[in-house]
Amino acid sequence: MDDNRLSSGAVSQLPDSSKVNVAALSRLFADTTNSYKYLFFLSLLDIMKRRRFEATEPISFQDLIVEMLANAWFPHTFFKLSFGTQDKVAQKLDALELTITEPITRFRDTDKTLLRGAIAAQDLRDVVSHLRRYVPFRLVAPFLEDQLAGVSRGKGNQLEVAIPAIANRCFNSDKPLYRFDSEQHNRCQAVIIHPAWASYLEQHHGIVRGWAAWEWLTYMQKRNPSTPAIANKLFMPTRRDSLTKQTDYWKLVLRSQPLRCIYSQQVIDPNRFSLDHYLPWSFVAHDQLWNLVPTLPEVNSAKSNNLPSNEYFAQFVTVQHSGLLATRKALTATKWERQIEPFICDLGISTVDDLLDVQRLGNAYGQVVKPLVSLATNQGFSVGWRYQV
Repeated sequence: MDDNRLSSGAVSQLPDSSKVNVAALSRLFADTTNSYKYLFFLSLLDIMKRRRFEATEPISFQDLIVEMLANAWFPHTFFKLSFGTQDKVAQKLDALELTITEPITRFRDTDKTLLRGAIAAQDLRDVVSHLRRYVPFRLVAPFLEDQLAGVSRGKGNQLEVAIPAIANRCFNSDKPLYRFDSEQHNRCQAVIIHPAWASYLEQHHGIVRGWAAWEWLTYMQKRNPSTPAIANKLFMPTRRDSLTKQTDYWKLVLRSQPLRCIYSQQVIDPNRFSLDHYLPWSFVAHDQLWNLVPTLPEVNSAKSNNLPSNEYFAQFVTVQHSGLLATRKALTATKWERQIEPFICDLGISTVDDLLDVQRLGNAYGQVVKPLVSLATNQGFSVGWRYQV
């Protein structure tokens, strides 16, 4: 099972065990109001997997928080999802001065090695100090509920102060997920995974991570209710899909008639062009034909993930219309119907006649694209981009 696969059917129930308290694990994210627990647990799983689920070596708060920030970088910084207005992980990430290189943004940093390195090179004392106060202690609380029954959970940090000693004292009997390297709250610097839990997580890693990812998705959907394709934006994509079919479509169009780049107004060479996502891929997270337009390679590079100025919209629609007309003539009816299905479904167009009428096509595009531009602008994507020679 793919670690990042989000399927409600696959994670509806965690595998049972006679050796660890799975019911406590299932309560891990109960009453969660911020991103901390999700990112902490997912990061713990990632580190454990890299360590081949070795339980004897402590996992430092520093390493966990670097991993948390690395896991938060793609959804928050690259895809510009909201974690909630008061979420400190997002705020701390924004405060870092990170230099992010191309292998990361091109999804070639498969183990987040470069991203973790860029984050670890920053001064993280403030971030570590803030996140270590509560998160590691509250996450393990469901495993110690009986022992914590008399401890106040109100104001102050009495719960957090009490947990290290209790977790250490009950480590062998109650088998919490982990204990700490000190019994004094202010001296704790690392967690030590219980060997029984290390074995359980190794055996069921795919299912447990899928369950945690599903819970993370549910949380993020509530905070980004109108954002498209959130499930594709929570983790670094393992790869970008090939645009071969889409390139072949536009080659067919370009060889049937000359088209100009909507941004530079230069004639496009059918043998040398790029496909631009009119709405940035990092916002829509798909490669549907209705959002792709041929451009010069240098223009596409310059546009990056910016939102284009509205002055290009009319020509964008005109080029799309030209593509539909040209491919209708060149393709068989069956192939053409397969090509236009995303136009019909995503643009809410009811008939082929509407699709081939440039005015009605433009109206459909306007009803879909313009609200998405507003939403992307509110999320922080740069708007009003114009090509400059």
